[in-house]
Amino acid sequence: MKNSMLVNDSNSVNSVDQDAEQEEKHFRKVLNTFALYKSYALSANNRRRKDYYALSERHRAFIPSYLEILSKVDQAIIKNHLVLKQILADSRLFTRDDKDSFCPNFQYEKDSSTHSQITDFDMDKLRSTIKQFVREWAAEGQEERDAAYKPLLEALIEFFKDVPDEERSSIRVLVPGAGLGRLAFDVVKQGFSCQGNEFSFYMLLASHFILNRIERIHQYEIYPFVHSFSNIVSSEDQLQPIYIPDVLPSSIPSGVSFSMVAGDFVEVYGDEQYNDQWDCIVTCFFIDTAKNILEYIEIFHRILRPGGLWINLGPLLYHYENSPDEMSIELSLEQVKTVVKDFGFQFLTEKTIHTTYTSNPKGMLKYLYECAFWTCVKQ
Repeated sequence: MKNSMLVNDSNSVNSVDQDAEQEEKHFRKVLNTFALYKSYALSANNRRRKDYYALSERHRAFIPSYLEILSKVDQAIIKNHLVLKQILADSRLFTRDDKDSFCPNFQYEKDSSTHSQITDFDMDKLRSTIKQFVREWAAEGQEERDAAYKPLLEALIEFFKDVPDEERSSIRVLVPGAGLGRLAFDVVKQGFSCQGNEFSFYMLLASHFILNRIERIHQYEIYPFVHSFSNIVSSEDQLQPIYIPDVLPSSIPSGVSFSMVAGDFVEVYGDEQYNDQWDCIVTCFFIDTAKNILEYIEIFHRILRPGGLWINLGPLLYHYENSPDEMSIELSLEQVKTVVKDFGFQFLTEKTIHTTYTSNPKGMLKYLYECAFWTCVKQ
């Protein structure tokens, strides 16, 4: 997503053109996934109807409300679709109008061939984005935010406690892997200037919507848990609307800088212009997204100012570990901490924090991460 510099070399030009073409193809697929959500989700729910009618009359009599529940799920899917439709309305901001930018006249492809190109993996990315709204921008996500974001913010405030409140805006904080922008927003709410960075088009589209198109608290309702009937305690819980956002994203202190940058972290911040530019880097569930975690750590050290702070919280669930066509360097926690020291960081604090991630607060299944938390400074 970060434009590459064209050099006077035919192979390099071809490579850049190919990268841009692949990026545009991927973006179109993301947009089509948003556009086709309703038909996919309704189709999946209709499969349950077919299975219901395949039961004997005797068995159907034991679950007389089943069809009514499915009809309510249909209505919830349609309400989700209305929110996704609003997000798509802003997608032109991410389109290009020349070979280095997406075409603003892009039309969603809704024919059957396009439908077949959208996989359940693509749709699962979108379903995960809907659940991400709960974690970041709903009251129901407060417990997860308290477990993950609160220690990060407390460490940030503690480190810069000698900076007067009116001067906090001069402290520049970077949040890579910013998702839907809530952690970056919370940093800004404390008076610091902050830049979020995100690579996923799903997250970028949704974060732009929530950060720039919201006029009031609880403006939209979503139903993030209607796509699966597994581990549901009650249908009432499953069909409970989630209202977003729980705070007004435009309510930030005056004088602070708040921005979101689209692009791969290595491509964007590997550029020398960012050397020694940041007072603090805050990473939350991020470092295991690396193909080469050593490269992440090296860039962290390079772009921090001398004495700058890195605060981390997260597991080591390496995202590319089982991707056959991608490189993936997977280190143990002990190895990671050794590398951090060898690159020139000094650890200040370390502990383990237990937290879930985009879990259903009222569901029967929750994955609990034992997250590594640390603060360290650039020597």
